[in-house]
Amino acid sequence: MATSVQLTDDLERFARDCVDAGRYDTVTDVVRSALNLMRDVERQRAEFNAMLAAATAEADRDGVFTAEEIFAEIDAKRAGER
Repeated sequence: MATSVQLTDDLERFARDCVDAGRYDTVTDVVRSALNLMRDVERQRAEFNAMLAAATAEADRDGVFTAEEIFAEIDAKRAGER
């Protein structure tokens, strides 16, 4: 499947600089690499949003603790260890 992409002058120059520097063989390879990075970022964003939704559901189900409650529990455990 062939797709034609129009780049701004700045992006075209950047892509050609990447090729000229030997990091990529063609501008197509530069664009393909950029799209792969975008796909990875989107996957990471989706995973983060799923984790955040799970944490929110857990907090709604089980409740939450304030920082003061957590620090008080830590202090109490430390005092009991002495």
